[in-house]
Amino acid sequence: MSLIAIVHIAHPDLALSPAIRDTPEAAVRVMPQAATDPGTGLFFFFVENAGEALEAAFDRDHTVADWKKLSDSDTGAVYRLQHTDEALLLSPKTFELGGLMREATSDTMGWTVRLQFDDREQLSRLWEYCKDEGITFDLRRMFRHQPWAGTDLAALTDPQLDALLTAHEEGYFEEPRRISLEELAEMLDISPTAVGGRIRRGTAALVETSLVED
Repeated sequence: MSLIAIVHIAHPDLALSPAIRDTPEAAVRVMPQAATDPGTGLFFFFVENAGEALEAAFDRDHTVADWKKLSDSDTGAVYRLQHTDEALLLSPKTFELGGLMREATSDTMGWTVRLQFDDREQLSRLWEYCKDEGITFDLRRMFRHQPWAGTDLAALTDPQLDALLTAHEEGYFEEPRRISLEELAEMLDISPTAVGGRIRRGTAALVETSLVED
């Protein structure tokens, strides 16, 4: 059983931070299933609401050395990026400390990341590293990773998990509802459409992993 921490990080030199600030309508997610080439340092991202404004922001971003759009669809676009030496990356330090960065998703201020460690000591050492580097480190949630009555929390993305837990805590699923979708969106600092999508996709993932048999 491992420790899962959901953390918000922010710094002007974190990878893609300038582009994220310039295009708040775009939602950027690191693609963990796409392996990084250790020789070239290539990273792969899936972007919702990608467009010319985001690509222009890539060109201005001092953390981006090169970028290329690999595919485009109705749901979003896949980009391959190479970072500059100026870019701050948290994943190498996380790996050095014996942990994994399971997921990273952008918001208007920085990145929300899901980190996996064996114990709190490793997480504490990462916090100390961020403090020394001037990286804002805001621990949002922490829990032990284990199956939920046959349901694997890994099936949910961090944004889906955050949206579902916040919706539950604030009474969105009660009858009558104690909070509207618009109010949830304001709390999570995203659009009502994005909140609704995360709740639907997260619920579908929970149903698939807990109720649907192979």
